Amino acid sequence: MAVGGQAQLIYLPATMAQELGMYREEGLNVTIQDFPGGAKSLEALLGGSADVVCGFYEHTIQMAAQGRELRAFVAMLRYPGLVAVAAAPGVARIEDLKGRIVGVSAPGSATHMFLNYLLLTHGLKPGDVSTPSIGMSATAVGAVTHGKVDAAIMSDPALEIVCRQNPSVRLLADTRSAQGVREVFGVDTYPSSVLYSTAQWIGAHREQAGRLARALSRTLDWMRVHSPEEIRARLPAQFRTEDVPADLHGLRALQAMLSPDGNVTPEGAAVVHKVLSVSLEAVRNTPVDLTKTYTNEFVGR
Repeated sequence: MAVGGQAQLIYLPATMAQELGMYREEGLNVTIQDFPGGAKSLEALLGGSADVVCGFYEHTIQMAAQGRELRAFVAMLRYPGLVAVAAAPGVARIEDLKGRIVGVSAPGSATHMFLNYLLLTHGLKPGDVSTPSIGMSATAVGAVTHGKVDAAIMSDPALEIVCRQNPSVRLLADTRSAQGVREVFGVDTYPSSVLYSTAQWIGAHREQAGRLARALSRTLDWMRVHSPEEIRARLPAQFRTEDVPADLHGLRALQAMLSPDGNVTPEGAAVVHKVLSVSLEAVRNTPVDLTKTYTNEFVGR
């Protein structure tokens, strides 16, 4: 399983499933490979070094526009959890990013697509900013706190650490809540972190796909009913920071983002397609059958 930034809370259910023994109880032997961004984990899948990706649903639509059939088969989050944060003076709104340096996890990643959407819906173009790769964890924190970037697209726990170290940072767009998702995308839910694979792999490994979906669904159920303190206690040491309040704050926010049922809805798929169409010509100009970019058949089995 390839993950584009395993330490990020938006991908935590995949790690928690391993820590709670959910994969093992489903008869699975899962090895998690950590990559610096979603684009790199997608490359691992397409290159054959990974069977499944824990990443953003939007990659299945991007690949469909290129004639590649990828399919999400369990949704983990109903909000993206991505935040545009600015630390440089003079940046108080998205429009102020023109000519600035804005960090993203990796080129072509979900953070990059989110930034492009924000720019284009606020009268700017992707080319109006420079977008260095800063990863999603300690490297992202360092880039923002040491002034290597003027702004960045981040998620927790890295974001909460930055906010605590520099209380003057400004959140330009925040999709960790229903209100934030509504303000940015105009909808109440937005499928984000999912498990996805190639249609070929899913077709040839239906039993394994079903077991993975069950393991993740059971993990989501567990995370919903346990406290942030209990969740943190089960985290591997390398995924806990020394800032306990920051960890707990991020976990509380994550609990609100968890998918209630693991499904991708037609409405959710449509809004993700709309967002990608704004910034990607290939998606905008290529007919995409969204029903082939996800399946809910393995959830709840």
